[in-house]
Amino acid sequence: MTTRILIVRTSSLGDLVHMLPAISDIARHVPDASIDWLAEEAFAEIPSWHPAVREVIPVAHRRWRKHWWAADTRRERAALRATLGARRYDVVLDMQALMKSIWLVRQARGVRHGLDWKSAREPLASLFYDVRHRVEFWQPAIVRQRSLAAAVFGYTVEGPPDFGLRALTDGVEIEPAALIMPSASRDDKLWPDADWRQVFDDLQGRGLALRLLAGNEAEQARARELIRGRADAIVLPRMGLRQVADQLARARIMVGLDSGLTHLSAGLGRPTIGIYKASTPVRTPLQGPAYTASLGERGQAPDAGRVRAAIAEAMDEARGCG
Repeated sequence: MTTRILIVRTSSLGDLVHMLPAISDIARHVPDASIDWLAEEAFAEIPSWHPAVREVIPVAHRRWRKHWWAADTRRERAALRATLGARRYDVVLDMQALMKSIWLVRQARGVRHGLDWKSAREPLASLFYDVRHRVEFWQPAIVRQRSLAAAVFGYTVEGPPDFGLRALTDGVEIEPAALIMPSASRDDKLWPDADWRQVFDDLQGRGLALRLLAGNEAEQARARELIRGRADAIVLPRMGLRQVADQLARARIMVGLDSGLTHLSAGLGRPTIGIYKASTPVRTPLQGPAYTASLGERGQAPDAGRVRAAIAEAMDEARGCG
């Protein structure tokens, strides 16, 4: 008999990547599971990459909230409500425990599971679940997600996290290139240009081309300035998520600020070094099947020497596995 499951985890990019190992666990321990996933439209590709996800139901909350009462927005929200209302799930699992996810949980039909008052980031959200689960708060996000899923479906978490992304990496030829993510959504996450240039010298000294990821025009301009005058260094054009994932899968190593794409690189099994400056890696460390290093702390950025030492460790480990 099929167990119909709805996962509510809408954003952000890194959070959806952190959710993937829990999906692998559910698929392994609930063999008859049929999993749907509610995700923000900008990130809906990520759940679709996992082979155990039957359908991704897109949500456009970020777009809707700018024009909540516009006619088009009302029609789209009504269509989502009709989609959810037409289905009956055995388990509706809210993996966010935020009030912004509760309005989605309440539209879904099924037994609603989530975190209890002491476990939830926004405790008020726990009042809207039929079944509440206790999960230790101060532990890595991947561990929390896997632990919550295990509590809901009655199994024990075992083994390293499996992100279910092998379809994106199997048979891919690794290229002599380093992917760099020097941009961030907030200026307080940025790392000094002088430190980046030391890292670039190190990577190019190892025979690696530099490929920089950047989003908007300001990020593109900063990235171009960082590599000005360097041979074999380019700023990649803006791409869709799948195109970025393909670039990451082919890279020899990835070095980036704490961002969703850095976490995606780790999940894809690429050697990945994350630079933390305005956030703590305690709750969101890089995790993946290859070498990862989560360097720095809120208010305490790592220096270039520490990042270069991690690059040396990553390259040595990759040679040892080759």
